[in-house]
Amino acid sequence: MPGAPPADGEVIAEGTVLQIDDGLPQLCLGGVMESYPPQCSGPPIVNWDWDLAGGSETASGVTWGAYAVTGTWDGTTFTRTGVPISLALYDRAPITDPMAGRQGTTGQAELDRILQDIYFRHAGYTVTAGIERGFVVVTVIHDDGSFQERMDAEYGQDVVVVLSALRSHG
Repeated sequence: MPGAPPADGEVIAEGTVLQIDDGLPQLCLGGVMESYPPQCSGPPIVNWDWDLAGGSETASGVTWGAYAVTGTWDGTTFTRTGVPISLALYDRAPITDPMAGRQGTTGQAELDRILQDIYFRHAGYTVTAGIERGFVVVTVIHDDGSFQERMDAEYGQDVVVVLSALRSHG
């Protein structure tokens, strides 16, 4: 699976930034293990400044915090360009229902098969995936529409709904 396509212009991400010792911080866009310290992984984030971000915690050589952060995405690395905002203080713009209130018509067994196929074939690109209202709903790091087109070609129209974790900023 090739990397996620680069984004045109700035994007905004919501997630946990986590840094282990002196390693490069990671932008965790999916699940976070609720251990102490937490564990997660994601693409590297450059130009990160813990002092600017504020609100972080450190334990056992791991520093982390949950933020909305603006930056650019080149397909492999997120580069911070804006001041991070604690997710506790972030006022997220409403996201429209990608299924527009519709119920999917694909059978459960087929949805289960497709979900497993996507997890197997697109590991590392898929942030989360599940079945919702008769659709397989997949969140990827970034989609410029090409991954949705690929899913439509592979599984048919109105079967897989692709969401992008990195959203256009502006």
